[in-house]
Amino acid sequence: MDIRNLEGSIVALITPFHEDGSVDFDALGRLIDFQLAAGTDALLPLGTTGESSTMTHEEDEAVASFVVERVAGRVPVIAGSGSNDTRTMLEKSLAYQRLGVDGLLLITPYYNKANEEGIYRHFATVLDAVDIPCILYNVPGRTGCSISVANVERLSRHDNVLGIKEASGSISYATDIAHLIGPTFKMFSGNDDMVVPLMSLGASGVISVWANVQPALVREMTHAYLAGDVERARRIQLSGLPLVRALFSEVNPIPVKEACALMGLCEPNFRLPLCRMGAAAREGLIASMKGAGLVD
Repeated sequence: MDIRNLEGSIVALITPFHEDGSVDFDALGRLIDFQLAAGTDALLPLGTTGESSTMTHEEDEAVASFVVERVAGRVPVIAGSGSNDTRTMLEKSLAYQRLGVDGLLLITPYYNKANEEGIYRHFATVLDAVDIPCILYNVPGRTGCSISVANVERLSRHDNVLGIKEASGSISYATDIAHLIGPTFKMFSGNDDMVVPLMSLGASGVISVWANVQPALVREMTHAYLAGDVERARRIQLSGLPLVRALFSEVNPIPVKEACALMGLCEPNFRLPLCRMGAAAREGLIASMKGAGLVD
């Protein structure tokens, strides 16, 4: 499926686990069906929200294959193939391409970081090897390193770059790269509390944690903006802030998986070092979910 014109709401899908830590494919199927029924524009498994950093390569491939088969071409599937080891990111990217994903999300080299040229080569190695569009992922709060504006400009010229997931939380940075947005390069907000602000700079939508629990609403917000109804999009963005803040009251994806469990979509099981929410944060999450009409 060609995703060059992708816009709207892309869900950063959680990975449900059984109590023993194995992947719960029955729950994953329910989550996928929930998203498809709500009209989500694309699914992104195996990102940060999907806890892929604690999963084996075999588990990653099993999840990617399952999502591709369950979706069956109804919407695009973009797999997170990132790693801080370039060779591993390349291997995962090629494997997911063989499994039939429509695009890839590539992250900066966390922990070991790298200099300017190293970060460029980290991405270029994969971009040169694959045949499907790739989204660069800038999230320095998680990785400890950013994609410089100069490297975004350089990488944006590659035929296999679709755009960037911008999750730095910096409007200044987003403004610095906004001039690159056009027919061959897109920006997607990586922060659920900044979707409308980034769309005002030209972003095409969001890669969203929030959409795990309110997929129809997040899609409505992005499509309202795309249709020119900025006030409607603004109202949804602002009204959703209490829930969004609760979903990030502890490190992602702990709160969003707890929220999905409260909605009966999965069990609240994690792999260490992630674990259940603290009591106070969980009560705050429940209160926000009640306010949003998601639980009684």
